[in-house]
Amino acid sequence: MDEEGEMAHDAASAVAGLDRTDSLAAVSPLDGRYAGRTAPLSPYVSEAALIEARVRVETAYLLALADEPAVELTLSADERETLTAVSEAFDGRDAELVKRLETEGAAGYAATNHDVKAVEYFLRTETPERLHPWIHFGLTSEDVNNLARRLLLQPAVEEVLLPALRRVRDSLTEMAHDHRALPMLARTHGQPATPTTFGKEMAVYAARLGRTLGDLERATDELTGKLGGASGTFAAHEAAYPAVDWRSFAASFVHSLGLDYAPLTTQVNPCDDLRRLFDALRGVNDVLLDLDRDAWLYVSDRYLGQEATAGETGSSTMPHKVNPIDFENAEGNLSKANADLRFLGEYVTTSRLQRDLSDSTVKRNVGAALAHCLIGYTKTGDGLSAVVPNEQVMRGDLRDNPEVIGEAVQTILRREGDTDAYERVKELTRGERVTLDAFRELFADLNVSESVRDELTALSPESYVGVGSELVDELDGGEETAASDDDREEST
Repeated sequence: MDEEGEMAHDAASAVAGLDRTDSLAAVSPLDGRYAGRTAPLSPYVSEAALIEARVRVETAYLLALADEPAVELTLSADERETLTAVSEAFDGRDAELVKRLETEGAAGYAATNHDVKAVEYFLRTETPERLHPWIHFGLTSEDVNNLARRLLLQPAVEEVLLPALRRVRDSLTEMAHDHRALPMLARTHGQPATPTTFGKEMAVYAARLGRTLGDLERATDELTGKLGGASGTFAAHEAAYPAVDWRSFAASFVHSLGLDYAPLTTQVNPCDDLRRLFDALRGVNDVLLDLDRDAWLYVSDRYLGQEATAGETGSSTMPHKVNPIDFENAEGNLSKANADLRFLGEYVTTSRLQRDLSDSTVKRNVGAALAHCLIGYTKTGDGLSAVVPNEQVMRGDLRDNPEVIGEAVQTILRREGDTDAYERVKELTRGERVTLDAFRELFADLNVSESVRDELTALSPESYVGVGSELVDELDGGEETAASDDDREEST
Protein backbone atom coordinates (compact mmCIF):
# COMPACT_ATOMS: atom_id res chain seq x y z
CA MET A 1 0.00 0.00 0.00
CA ASP A 2 1.48 3.36 -1.00
CA GLU A 3 1.66 6.38 1.31
CA GLU A 4 -1.49 7.96 -0.13
CA GLY A 5 -3.36 4.72 0.30
CA GLU A 6 -2.16 4.39 3.90
CA MET A 7 -3.38 7.90 4.68
CA ALA A 8 -6.79 7.13 3.18
CA HIS A 9 -6.94 3.92 5.22
CA ASP A 10 -6.04 5.82 8.40
CA ALA A 11 -8.76 8.38 7.69
CA ALA A 12 -11.32 5.63 7.14
CA SER A 13 -10.25 3.97 10.37
CA ALA A 14 -10.91 7.18 12.28
CA VAL A 15 -14.64 7.01 11.55
CA ALA A 16 -14.98 3.23 11.64
CA GLY A 17 -17.62 2.24 14.15
CA LEU A 18 -19.18 5.70 14.26
CA ASP A 19 -22.84 6.07 13.39
CA ARG A 20 -23.19 8.17 10.24
CA THR A 21 -25.26 10.66 12.23
CA ASP A 22 -22.52 11.05 14.86
CA SER A 23 -21.21 14.62 14.86
CA LEU A 24 -17.65 13.27 14.82
CA ALA A 25 -18.35 11.78 11.40
CA ALA A 26 -19.91 14.93 9.95
CA VAL A 27 -18.45 16.22 6.71
CA SER A 28 -19.10 19.82 7.71
CA PRO A 29 -18.47 21.48 11.08
CA LEU A 30 -21.96 22.93 10.77
CA ASP A 31 -23.37 19.47 11.57
CA GLY A 32 -20.36 18.45 13.62
CA ARG A 33 -18.50 20.80 15.91
CA TYR A 34 -21.15 23.53 15.72
CA ALA A 35 -24.23 21.31 15.58
CA GLY A 36 -25.54 22.72 18.85
CA ARG A 37 -25.36 26.27 17.53
CA THR A 38 -26.89 25.51 14.14
CA ALA A 39 -29.67 23.23 15.42
CA PRO A 40 -32.29 26.04 15.56
CA LEU A 41 -32.06 26.29 11.75
CA SER A 42 -32.68 22.59 11.13
CA PRO A 43 -36.51 22.92 10.98
CA TYR A 44 -36.07 25.37 8.11
CA VAL A 45 -33.00 24.37 6.09
CA SER A 46 -32.78 20.57 6.40
CA GLU A 47 -33.85 18.24 3.60
CA ALA A 48 -36.69 16.95 5.77
CA ALA A 49 -37.94 20.52 6.15
CA LEU A 50 -37.82 21.04 2.38
CA ILE A 51 -39.77 17.83 1.78
CA GLU A 52 -42.42 18.94 4.28
CA ALA A 53 -42.67 22.37 2.63
CA ARG A 54 -43.17 20.72 -0.76
CA VAL A 55 -46.01 18.64 0.69
CA ARG A 56 -47.50 21.83 2.13
CA VAL A 57 -47.40 23.54 -1.28
CA GLU A 58 -48.84 20.54 -3.15
CA THR A 59 -51.74 20.08 -0.73
CA ALA A 60 -52.52 23.81 -0.63
CA TYR A 61 -52.47 23.86 -4.44
CA LEU A 62 -54.88 20.92 -4.63
CA LEU A 63 -57.27 22.65 -2.25
CA ALA A 64 -57.04 25.85 -4.30
CA LEU A 65 -57.79 23.94 -7.52
CA ALA A 66 -60.91 22.52 -5.93
CA ASP A 67 -62.04 26.05 -5.07
CA GLU A 68 -61.82 27.12 -8.72
CA PRO A 69 -65.39 26.82 -10.12
CA ALA A 70 -64.34 26.03 -13.69
CA VAL A 71 -62.09 23.13 -12.65
CA GLU A 72 -63.86 19.78 -12.47
CA LEU A 73 -62.52 18.86 -9.07
CA THR A 74 -64.65 18.67 -5.98
CA LEU A 75 -63.51 17.69 -2.53
CA SER A 76 -65.69 16.35 0.23
CA ALA A 77 -65.28 17.66 3.74
CA ASP A 78 -63.48 14.44 4.68
CA GLU A 79 -61.11 14.77 1.73
CA ARG A 80 -60.31 18.35 2.64
CA GLU A 81 -59.66 17.26 6.18
CA THR A 82 -57.40 14.47 4.93
CA LEU A 83 -55.34 16.82 2.78
CA THR A 84 -54.96 19.28 5.62
CA ALA A 85 -53.96 16.50 8.01
CA VAL A 86 -51.34 15.12 5.59
CA SER A 87 -49.59 18.48 5.64
CA GLU A 88 -50.06 19.34 9.31
CA ALA A 89 -49.15 15.90 10.66
CA PHE A 90 -46.16 15.38 8.38
CA ASP A 91 -43.24 14.05 10.41
CA GLY A 92 -39.83 12.44 10.13
CA ARG A 93 -41.22 9.04 9.21
CA ASP A 94 -43.12 10.60 6.32
CA ALA A 95 -39.96 12.37 5.18
CA GLU A 96 -38.10 9.05 5.25
CA LEU A 97 -40.83 7.48 3.11
CA VAL A 98 -40.54 10.28 0.56
CA LYS A 99 -36.76 9.76 0.47
CA ARG A 100 -37.21 6.03 -0.08
CA LEU A 101 -39.67 6.73 -2.90
CA GLU A 102 -36.98 8.85 -4.51
CA THR A 103 -33.94 6.63 -4.02
CA GLU A 104 -35.05 3.00 -3.80
CA GLY A 105 -38.78 2.82 -4.34
CA ALA A 106 -41.52 2.10 -1.80
CA ALA A 107 -45.28 1.58 -1.38
CA GLY A 108 -45.49 -0.20 -4.73
CA TYR A 109 -43.65 2.54 -6.65
CA ALA A 110 -40.26 2.23 -8.30
CA ALA A 111 -37.57 4.75 -7.39
CA THR A 112 -38.36 8.13 -8.94
CA ASN A 113 -34.82 9.52 -8.86
CA HIS A 114 -36.67 12.83 -8.64
CA ASP A 115 -37.32 14.57 -5.35
CA VAL A 116 -40.55 16.39 -6.28
CA LYS A 117 -42.01 13.37 -8.09
CA ALA A 118 -41.40 11.41 -4.90
CA VAL A 119 -43.59 13.92 -3.04
CA GLU A 120 -46.33 13.39 -5.62
CA TYR A 121 -46.18 9.63 -5.08
CA PHE A 122 -46.19 10.09 -1.33
CA LEU A 123 -49.40 12.09 -1.61
CA ARG A 124 -50.91 9.27 -3.63
CA THR A 125 -50.30 6.94 -0.69
CA GLU A 126 -52.24 9.34 1.55
CA THR A 127 -55.22 10.24 -0.67
CA PRO A 128 -58.07 8.53 -2.54
CA GLU A 129 -57.19 7.30 -6.02
CA ARG A 130 -59.66 9.65 -7.68
CA LEU A 131 -57.52 12.60 -6.54
CA HIS A 132 -54.29 11.25 -7.98
CA PRO A 133 -54.63 12.86 -11.46
CA TRP A 134 -55.02 16.24 -9.78
CA ILE A 135 -51.89 16.08 -7.65
CA HIS A 136 -49.21 18.32 -9.23
CA PHE A 137 -51.71 19.26 -11.97
CA GLY A 138 -50.07 21.48 -14.62
CA LEU A 139 -47.08 22.21 -12.42
CA THR A 140 -43.37 21.98 -12.97
CA SER A 141 -41.03 21.11 -10.12
CA GLU A 142 -39.83 24.69 -9.90
CA ASP A 143 -43.37 25.86 -9.20
CA VAL A 144 -43.26 23.75 -6.05
CA ASN A 145 -39.61 24.25 -5.13
CA ASN A 146 -39.47 28.03 -5.41
CA LEU A 147 -42.49 28.36 -3.15
CA ALA A 148 -41.35 25.71 -0.68
CA ARG A 149 -37.90 27.23 -0.27
CA ARG A 150 -39.33 30.67 0.43
CA LEU A 151 -41.84 29.26 2.90
CA LEU A 152 -38.81 27.98 4.82
CA LEU A 153 -36.50 30.92 4.27
CA GLN A 154 -38.91 33.46 5.72
CA PRO A 155 -39.23 31.82 9.15
CA ALA A 156 -35.56 30.87 9.18
CA VAL A 157 -34.73 34.57 9.07
CA GLU A 158 -37.66 35.80 11.16
CA GLU A 159 -37.59 33.17 13.90
CA VAL A 160 -33.88 32.33 14.14
CA LEU A 161 -31.56 34.93 12.62
CA LEU A 162 -33.42 38.12 13.50
CA PRO A 163 -33.88 37.24 17.20
CA ALA A 164 -30.16 36.41 17.44
CA LEU A 165 -29.30 39.74 15.84
CA ARG A 166 -31.67 41.64 18.11
CA ARG A 167 -29.94 40.12 21.12
CA VAL A 168 -26.61 41.44 19.83
CA ARG A 169 -28.14 44.85 19.24
CA ASP A 170 -29.68 44.84 22.72
CA SER A 171 -26.27 44.05 24.23
CA LEU A 172 -24.67 46.90 22.31
CA THR A 173 -27.41 49.31 23.37
CA GLU A 174 -27.05 48.29 27.01
CA MET A 175 -23.28 48.78 26.84
CA ALA A 176 -23.80 52.16 25.17
CA HIS A 177 -26.03 53.38 27.97
CA ASP A 178 -24.02 51.84 30.79
CA HIS A 179 -20.73 53.37 29.61
CA ARG A 180 -21.98 56.48 27.84
CA ALA A 181 -19.66 58.83 29.75
CA LEU A 182 -16.55 56.62 29.92
CA PRO A 183 -13.85 58.59 28.06
CA MET A 184 -11.67 56.68 25.64
CA LEU A 185 -8.84 57.61 23.33
CA ALA A 186 -9.94 57.34 19.72
CA ARG A 187 -7.61 56.23 16.96
CA THR A 188 -7.77 57.34 13.36
CA HIS A 189 -5.29 55.79 10.96
CA GLY A 190 -4.13 53.83 14.01
CA GLN A 191 -2.88 56.99 15.69
CA PRO A 192 -4.14 58.77 18.85
CA ALA A 193 -7.01 61.08 17.91
CA THR A 194 -9.77 63.20 19.44
CA PRO A 195 -11.19 61.28 22.42
CA THR A 196 -14.63 59.71 22.36
CA THR A 197 -16.63 57.70 24.87
CA PHE A 198 -16.84 53.93 24.90
CA GLY A 199 -20.61 54.12 25.12
CA LYS A 200 -20.87 56.33 22.07
CA GLU A 201 -18.75 53.88 20.05
CA MET A 202 -21.04 51.02 21.05
CA ALA A 203 -24.02 53.20 20.13
CA VAL A 204 -22.59 53.62 16.64
CA TYR A 205 -22.63 49.87 16.16
CA ALA A 206 -26.10 49.51 17.69
CA ALA A 207 -27.43 52.16 15.27
CA ARG A 208 -25.72 50.61 12.25
CA LEU A 209 -26.99 47.17 13.17
CA GLY A 210 -30.49 48.58 13.63
CA ARG A 211 -30.49 50.08 10.14
CA THR A 212 -29.23 46.91 8.48
CA LEU A 213 -31.76 44.89 10.47
CA GLY A 214 -34.45 47.05 8.89
CA ASP A 215 -33.07 46.22 5.43
CA LEU A 216 -33.11 42.51 6.29
CA GLU A 217 -36.67 42.65 7.61
CA ARG A 218 -37.88 44.37 4.44
CA ALA A 219 -36.08 41.90 2.17
CA THR A 220 -37.63 39.01 4.10
CA ASP A 221 -41.10 40.51 3.82
CA GLU A 222 -40.70 40.91 0.05
CA LEU A 223 -39.91 37.32 -0.94
CA THR A 224 -41.61 36.54 -4.24
CA GLY A 225 -43.20 33.33 -5.51
CA LYS A 226 -43.72 32.00 -9.02
CA LEU A 227 -46.45 29.69 -10.37
CA GLY A 228 -46.57 29.56 -14.16
CA GLY A 229 -45.77 26.10 -15.42
CA ALA A 230 -42.94 24.77 -17.56
CA SER A 231 -42.06 28.04 -19.32
CA GLY A 232 -43.92 30.52 -17.19
CA THR A 233 -46.80 30.77 -19.69
CA PHE A 234 -49.48 28.62 -17.99
CA ALA A 235 -49.51 26.60 -21.23
CA ALA A 236 -50.66 23.31 -19.66
CA HIS A 237 -53.20 25.04 -17.44
CA GLU A 238 -54.57 27.04 -20.35
CA ALA A 239 -54.79 23.96 -22.59
CA ALA A 240 -56.82 22.07 -19.99
CA TYR A 241 -59.06 24.91 -18.80
CA PRO A 242 -58.95 27.96 -21.08
CA ALA A 243 -61.90 29.54 -19.29
CA VAL A 244 -59.94 29.93 -16.02
CA ASP A 245 -58.08 33.16 -15.34
CA TRP A 246 -54.90 31.38 -14.40
CA ARG A 247 -52.92 34.56 -13.80
CA SER A 248 -55.43 35.65 -11.22
CA PHE A 249 -55.48 32.15 -9.75
CA ALA A 250 -51.69 32.07 -9.44
CA ALA A 251 -51.51 35.51 -7.87
CA SER A 252 -54.18 34.59 -5.33
CA PHE A 253 -52.51 31.29 -4.50
CA VAL A 254 -49.03 32.75 -4.04
CA HIS A 255 -50.41 35.57 -1.89
CA SER A 256 -52.25 33.00 0.25
CA LEU A 257 -48.85 31.57 1.13
CA GLY A 258 -47.69 34.94 2.41
CA LEU A 259 -45.46 35.71 -0.58
CA ASP A 260 -45.45 38.44 -3.21
CA TYR A 261 -46.32 37.25 -6.71
CA ALA A 262 -43.97 37.29 -9.71
CA PRO A 263 -46.07 37.28 -12.92
CA LEU A 264 -43.20 37.40 -15.41
CA THR A 265 -40.84 34.44 -15.17
CA THR A 266 -39.28 31.65 -17.18
CA GLN A 267 -39.58 28.14 -15.78
CA VAL A 268 -37.60 29.43 -12.81
CA ASN A 269 -38.27 32.20 -10.40
CA PRO A 270 -35.67 34.84 -11.36
CA CYS A 271 -34.62 34.98 -7.67
CA ASP A 272 -33.92 38.70 -7.58
CA ASP A 273 -35.74 38.63 -4.24
CA LEU A 274 -33.24 36.09 -2.90
CA ARG A 275 -30.37 38.25 -4.03
CA ARG A 276 -31.82 41.20 -2.13
CA LEU A 277 -32.13 39.03 0.95
CA PHE A 278 -28.57 37.72 0.64
CA ASP A 279 -27.29 41.27 0.13
CA ALA A 280 -29.19 42.40 3.24
CA LEU A 281 -27.59 39.59 5.25
CA ARG A 282 -24.18 40.64 3.99
CA GLY A 283 -24.92 44.20 5.09
CA VAL A 284 -25.68 42.98 8.61
CA ASN A 285 -22.60 40.79 8.59
CA ASP A 286 -20.36 43.65 7.45
CA VAL A 287 -21.39 45.67 10.50
CA LEU A 288 -20.67 42.76 12.83
CA LEU A 289 -17.35 42.03 11.15
CA ASP A 290 -16.33 45.63 11.81
CA LEU A 291 -17.48 45.26 15.42
CA ASP A 292 -15.67 41.94 15.95
CA ARG A 293 -12.40 43.32 14.62
CA ASP A 294 -12.66 46.47 16.72
CA ALA A 295 -13.53 44.44 19.82
CA TRP A 296 -10.46 42.28 19.15
CA LEU A 297 -8.30 45.40 19.00
CA TYR A 298 -9.86 46.79 22.19
CA VAL A 299 -9.01 43.51 23.92
CA SER A 300 -5.49 43.70 22.52
CA ASP A 301 -5.11 47.25 23.86
CA ARG A 302 -6.56 46.11 27.21
CA TYR A 303 -9.43 48.56 26.82
CA LEU A 304 -11.67 45.54 27.26
CA GLY A 305 -11.03 42.93 29.90
CA GLN A 306 -12.29 39.39 29.41
CA GLU A 307 -13.91 37.19 31.98
CA ALA A 308 -12.09 33.86 32.16
CA THR A 309 -14.30 30.78 31.84
CA ALA A 310 -13.68 28.20 34.54
CA GLY A 311 -11.87 25.16 33.16
CA GLU A 312 -11.25 26.76 29.76
CA THR A 313 -7.79 26.59 28.16
CA GLY A 314 -6.81 29.84 26.49
CA SER A 315 -3.56 28.61 24.96
CA SER A 316 -2.02 25.15 24.68
CA THR A 317 1.36 26.54 25.70
CA MET A 318 0.77 29.88 27.50
CA PRO A 319 -1.38 29.30 30.58
CA HIS A 320 -1.91 33.01 31.30
CA LYS A 321 -3.80 33.78 28.11
CA VAL A 322 -7.51 34.55 27.80
CA ASN A 323 -7.92 34.81 24.05
CA PRO A 324 -10.70 36.77 22.28
CA ILE A 325 -11.79 33.54 20.61
CA ASP A 326 -15.47 34.40 20.34
CA PHE A 327 -14.77 37.52 18.30
CA GLU A 328 -12.23 35.60 16.18
CA ASN A 329 -14.67 32.74 15.61
CA ALA A 330 -17.42 35.19 14.69
CA GLU A 331 -15.13 36.96 12.24
CA GLY A 332 -14.24 33.69 10.52
CA ASN A 333 -17.82 32.48 10.25
CA LEU A 334 -19.21 35.82 9.10
CA SER A 335 -16.48 36.07 6.46
CA LYS A 336 -17.36 32.56 5.24
CA ALA A 337 -21.05 33.45 5.27
CA ASN A 338 -20.45 36.57 3.18
CA ALA A 339 -18.40 34.66 0.63
CA ASP A 340 -21.22 32.12 0.32
CA LEU A 341 -23.95 34.78 0.19
CA ARG A 342 -22.13 36.73 -2.51
CA PHE A 343 -21.76 33.54 -4.58
CA LEU A 344 -25.38 32.55 -4.01
CA GLY A 345 -26.69 35.98 -4.94
CA GLU A 346 -24.76 35.97 -8.19
CA TYR A 347 -25.56 32.37 -9.11
CA VAL A 348 -29.27 31.99 -8.40
CA THR A 349 -30.17 35.01 -10.52
CA THR A 350 -28.86 33.41 -13.70
CA SER A 351 -30.22 30.54 -15.81
CA ARG A 352 -29.45 29.40 -19.34
CA LEU A 353 -32.43 30.38 -21.46
CA GLN A 354 -35.67 29.25 -19.79
CA ARG A 355 -34.13 26.68 -17.42
CA ASP A 356 -31.04 24.76 -16.42
CA LEU A 357 -30.49 22.74 -13.28
CA SER A 358 -27.13 24.08 -12.13
CA ASP A 359 -28.88 26.29 -9.59
CA SER A 360 -30.63 23.33 -7.99
CA THR A 361 -27.56 22.01 -6.20
CA VAL A 362 -26.43 25.54 -5.40
CA LYS A 363 -29.70 26.37 -3.63
CA ARG A 364 -29.20 23.39 -1.37
CA ASN A 365 -26.35 25.36 0.21
CA VAL A 366 -28.45 28.33 1.34
CA GLY A 367 -28.86 26.67 4.72
CA ALA A 368 -25.09 26.44 5.14
CA ALA A 369 -24.72 30.16 4.53
CA LEU A 370 -27.44 30.90 7.10
CA ALA A 371 -25.74 28.56 9.55
CA HIS A 372 -22.44 30.41 9.27
CA CYS A 373 -24.40 33.63 9.88
CA LEU A 374 -26.02 32.18 12.99
CA ILE A 375 -22.71 31.00 14.42
CA GLY A 376 -21.27 34.46 13.81
CA TYR A 377 -24.21 36.16 15.53
CA THR A 378 -24.15 33.92 18.59
CA LYS A 379 -20.37 34.07 18.90
CA THR A 380 -20.44 37.87 18.70
CA GLY A 381 -23.06 37.87 21.43
CA ASP A 382 -20.94 35.54 23.56
CA GLY A 383 -17.94 37.80 23.09
CA LEU A 384 -19.84 40.92 24.13
CA SER A 385 -21.21 39.20 27.23
CA ALA A 386 -17.70 38.28 28.37
CA VAL A 387 -15.97 41.69 28.11
CA VAL A 388 -15.86 44.57 30.57
CA PRO A 389 -14.44 48.04 29.82
CA ASN A 390 -11.17 48.69 31.67
CA GLU A 391 -11.65 52.27 32.82
CA GLN A 392 -8.23 52.50 34.43
CA VAL A 393 -6.43 51.60 31.23
CA MET A 394 -8.59 53.91 29.11
CA ARG A 395 -8.02 56.90 31.39
CA GLY A 396 -4.32 56.13 31.64
CA ASP A 397 -4.00 56.08 27.87
CA LEU A 398 -5.73 59.46 27.66
CA ARG A 399 -3.34 60.97 30.19
CA ASP A 400 -0.40 59.57 28.21
CA ASN A 401 -1.54 61.31 25.03
CA PRO A 402 -2.25 64.96 25.92
CA GLU A 403 -1.46 66.01 22.34
CA VAL A 404 -5.02 65.09 21.38
CA ILE A 405 -6.29 68.37 22.86
CA GLY A 406 -4.36 70.16 20.11
CA GLU A 407 -7.46 70.15 17.95
CA ALA A 408 -9.43 71.98 20.64
CA VAL A 409 -6.60 74.46 21.24
CA GLN A 410 -6.24 75.50 17.61
CA THR A 411 -10.03 75.66 17.13
CA ILE A 412 -10.49 77.97 20.13
CA LEU A 413 -7.61 80.15 18.90
CA ARG A 414 -9.20 80.33 15.45
CA ARG A 415 -12.36 81.54 17.12
CA GLU A 416 -10.28 84.32 18.69
CA GLY A 417 -8.96 85.35 15.28
CA ASP A 418 -5.51 83.71 15.45
CA THR A 419 -4.67 82.96 11.81
CA ASP A 420 -1.58 80.96 12.79
CA ALA A 421 -3.35 78.79 15.36
CA TYR A 422 -3.07 75.54 13.42
CA GLU A 423 0.58 76.04 12.59
CA ARG A 424 1.39 77.04 16.17
CA VAL A 425 -0.10 73.82 17.60
CA LYS A 426 1.32 71.72 14.77
CA GLU A 427 4.84 72.91 15.58
CA LEU A 428 4.36 71.91 19.20
CA THR A 429 2.73 68.52 18.70
CA ARG A 430 3.33 66.95 15.28
CA GLY A 431 5.35 63.79 15.72
CA GLU A 432 6.27 64.82 19.26
CA ARG A 433 5.49 63.49 22.70
CA VAL A 434 4.16 66.52 24.53
CA THR A 435 2.84 67.19 28.02
CA LEU A 436 0.06 69.30 29.43
CA ASP A 437 2.79 71.51 30.94
CA ALA A 438 4.12 72.18 27.44
CA PHE A 439 0.63 73.27 26.39
CA ARG A 440 0.36 75.55 29.40
CA GLU A 441 3.67 77.18 28.51
CA LEU A 442 2.22 77.84 25.07
CA PHE A 443 -0.92 79.30 26.62
CA ALA A 444 1.13 81.62 28.84
CA ASP A 445 2.80 83.12 25.73
CA LEU A 446 -0.44 83.70 23.85
CA ASN A 447 -1.89 87.15 23.37
CA VAL A 448 -5.36 86.23 24.63
CA SER A 449 -7.63 87.31 27.44
CA GLU A 450 -7.43 85.65 30.84
CA SER A 451 -10.82 84.03 30.31
CA VAL A 452 -9.61 82.39 27.08
CA ARG A 453 -6.35 81.35 28.79
CA ASP A 454 -8.41 79.78 31.59
CA GLU A 455 -10.57 78.05 29.00
CA LEU A 456 -7.50 76.58 27.33
CA THR A 457 -5.87 75.58 30.60
CA ALA A 458 -8.99 73.70 31.67
CA LEU A 459 -8.74 71.40 28.64
CA SER A 460 -7.80 67.76 29.32
CA PRO A 461 -7.93 64.62 27.22
CA GLU A 462 -10.40 63.00 29.63
CA SER A 463 -12.93 65.80 29.38
CA TYR A 464 -12.46 66.50 25.66
CA VAL A 465 -15.26 64.21 24.44
CA GLY A 466 -17.75 66.71 23.03
CA VAL A 467 -21.33 65.51 23.34
CA GLY A 468 -20.34 61.86 23.05
CA SER A 469 -22.38 60.94 26.10
CA GLU A 470 -25.51 62.70 24.85
CA LEU A 471 -25.25 61.07 21.42
CA VAL A 472 -26.13 57.74 23.00
CA ASP A 473 -29.68 59.08 23.41
CA GLU A 474 -30.05 59.01 19.63
CA LEU A 475 -30.62 55.27 20.03
CA ASP A 476 -33.80 55.95 21.98
CA GLY A 477 -35.47 58.03 19.30
CA GLY A 478 -34.74 56.22 16.05
CA GLU A 479 -35.96 53.06 14.36
CA GLU A 480 -32.75 51.35 15.38
CA THR A 481 -33.70 51.49 19.07
CA ALA A 482 -33.05 48.13 20.66
CA ALA A 483 -36.12 46.40 22.05
CA SER A 484 -36.02 43.11 23.83
CA ASP A 485 -37.97 40.18 22.42
CA ASP A 486 -40.43 40.54 25.33
CA ASP A 487 -40.96 44.22 24.49
CA ARG A 488 -41.58 43.34 20.83
CA GLU A 489 -44.14 40.69 21.78
CA GLU A 490 -45.94 43.07 24.11
CA SER A 491 -46.06 45.79 21.49
CA THR A 492 -47.75 43.46 19.02
